[in-house]
Amino acid sequence: MRSALARLARLRVPLGFAFAVVVFLAARPTRTSLIVGAMVAAVGEAIRFWAAGHVEKDREVTSSGPYRWTRHPLYAGSAVIGLGLAIACHNWIAAAIVALYLSATLTAAIRTEEAWLRATFGAEYAAYCEGHTVAREFRVARALRNREHRAIGGLALSLLLLVLKIP
Repeated sequence: MRSALARLARLRVPLGFAFAVVVFLAARPTRTSLIVGAMVAAVGEAIRFWAAGHVEKDREVTSSGPYRWTRHPLYAGSAVIGLGLAIACHNWIAAAIVALYLSATLTAAIRTEEAWLRATFGAEYAAYCEGHTVAREFRVARALRNREHRAIGGLALSLLLLVLKIP
């Protein structure tokens, strides 16, 4: 079971592109759905950018910024982006596909990541889970080093493609 979860977590990005094609084909955006969905998705991206400006991936347990309130703010931001895109699509089939994709892949990623964090950081991760946090300043350079600009570009491209589908 664990290897299947790990495989799904590793494949979430390529699977995302495949599911995006199906979602795009099902989408029936309106001007209003696109505006509302884009605003919701922008909140999700802001959460992701904030988290990316705090995290040193694979090097430490991060407990500052949004990590003070949730263990997985990057995934939480991704879920909000997905909600926004589902709203923008204005189609229940597209929304169901987005929900299915996100629930399966993010669950797999979270379980896999938490197992890795426990194995790699042991007591430090356990202390974080118990609420021990360390202050750190947000850095745009850190967010860019974490390649968050790719998520921004992907969101912008997705919204642009949906604009082209508006009747």
